[in-house]
Amino acid sequence: MSTRSARTTRLKSRNLRKRVQSKSSSSKHRGNESPSSSGEDINSRYFLRRRRSNSIDGGSGTSFDHDSAQPPGKKRRKTYSNPALQPQGRVAARYLQHELPDEVMFYIFSYLKELDLCNAAQVCQRFRAISNDHELWKVLYMEVFEYNESPLMNPEPCVFEFVSPDDPTYDNPWKESFKQLYRGVHVSKTSIPHCEVTKGRRLKGRNIMKFDTIESAYNYVDKEEIDNPLIFIHSGVYHGDFLLIDSPVSLIGAAPGNVMDHVIIEKETESTIMFVEGAKRAYLGYVTLKFSPESTSTVPHHRHYALEIAENTQPIIDHCKIKSLSVVGAAVCVSGQNADPTIVNCIIRDCENVGLYVTDKAEGVYKNNEISGNALAGIWVKNGANPIMRNNHIHHGRDVGVFTFDNGLGYFDNCDIHDNRIAGFEVKAGANPTVIHCEVHHGQTGGIYVHENGRGQFIENKIHSNNFAGVWITSNSDPTIRKNEIYNGQQGGVYIFGDGRGLIEHNNIYGNALAGIQIRTNSNPIVRHNKIHHGQHGGIYVHEKGKGLIEENEVYSNTLAGVWITTGSTPVLRKNRIHSGKQ
Repeated sequence: MSTRSARTTRLKSRNLRKRVQSKSSSSKHRGNESPSSSGEDINSRYFLRRRRSNSIDGGSGTSFDHDSAQPPGKKRRKTYSNPALQPQGRVAARYLQHELPDEVMFYIFSYLKELDLCNAAQVCQRFRAISNDHELWKVLYMEVFEYNESPLMNPEPCVFEFVSPDDPTYDNPWKESFKQLYRGVHVSKTSIPHCEVTKGRRLKGRNIMKFDTIESAYNYVDKEEIDNPLIFIHSGVYHGDFLLIDSPVSLIGAAPGNVMDHVIIEKETESTIMFVEGAKRAYLGYVTLKFSPESTSTVPHHRHYALEIAENTQPIIDHCKIKSLSVVGAAVCVSGQNADPTIVNCIIRDCENVGLYVTDKAEGVYKNNEISGNALAGIWVKNGANPIMRNNHIHHGRDVGVFTFDNGLGYFDNCDIHDNRIAGFEVKAGANPTVIHCEVHHGQTGGIYVHENGRGQFIENKIHSNNFAGVWITSNSDPTIRKNEIYNGQQGGVYIFGDGRGLIEHNNIYGNALAGIQIRTNSNPIVRHNKIHHGQHGGIYVHEKGKGLIEENEVYSNTLAGVWITTGSTPVLRKNRIHSGKQ
């Protein structure tokens, strides 16, 4: 056995030497230096290991090509010439990240929810770009918030505004809106897509809360004392919720199209929604509020409203449609000391009573509202209330447009008041409003009616095309009418009678069917520095014991006499220019 073993060993060694010599010969044939010529021993047991190393290193111990080079001391990644031999996980990752067509990637990502997209965006640059696609976020946004035309931004508390989907301010407006609004809880009659329907529990797959009623959602955020709480009220009609808001919560409608038309909050027995002390900086927006008492109800509703705002509150009411079908009371009531709301972009229309009622020293800012078609006055201001009304459109009322009385005040700026059945603006019983830069026109009776000790400052307004006089002053009233354009009235320009007074100065009065200024029945105004011209009747007509100081006016180009004085009247005329009359 030992002899056979030794023979076998010699044969293996001989064969090995032959193979090495054969490789060395072929190497010489290719012009390469043979191992023996370089001094290397081909019989050394390290020779083959060095050759294998050189073949991997490209024949050099120091130079690495792009694929094989790696820093010293770091394990070299194994490469495969045949992709089929590469591990499947690595192939799949490379294919998914670099080679899968964009259309397929978008299709896959369309199944992800918002949190998944945010996680995917952290994988690589390609995933980040796809995860930020506007259409992907728009679809998710519509599933959660229902807004389908423009994303809604909430840059600061109580400020909500729709922006263009192409707004360059934001990299992705849909995603940015999602980020700003995601803290909100939701009220919906139906389930939110891809979420489990629950009652006040966290929804499966999405980090949001959903409730079935507005009252339960409000109780939740009030109890949890959530910072800057936000409630989304989705499409539907919500009946019977008891909504007494006494915290700084934001409630906002969420629906496609014209949002306020699809989110309706209605009540039949008490005020639909009430803001009371503690509701400082609360917000209500993009909903319809209705108070609809049953016609057979015996409950008195003169203190029930669609929207009620009490003392020591400062809520913001924005883009709401407000309506009351009660024949008493008002659609909106703001009352009490320090009741100071901001009501903007609202519609108060077709109510069976007063549209907006501000009383008992309440204040507030009312801007860009449309108030129309109401059975009684569009706006009531009384009992020391002092609201600021700007850019409101008050029209086609079945009564007076604006009624200030019982010492009501108010600042009315740039309002459009027209086509009301009675006067556009009525002032009575010690009321003293300031009306500036307004347009009062096409009233079915007069433009401005001041009576029963009414006062007021009417400055730089356009008063025109009314069926009766542009301005009526009577019953010991004493307003200031200054720098107005009073023209094209179907009767006179300014009509002062029944012990009326007033300061009428620096006005431009022209083109009226009757006298530019008419003074009668013991009235005693001051009329000065006016231009009274091109009237279809006389310029100034004083009769039936009329009085007044008429000085430094220019009266010209009227159809009849520049000044008529008759029937026991005793005005004082001083320094007037009366010329170019047609009689």
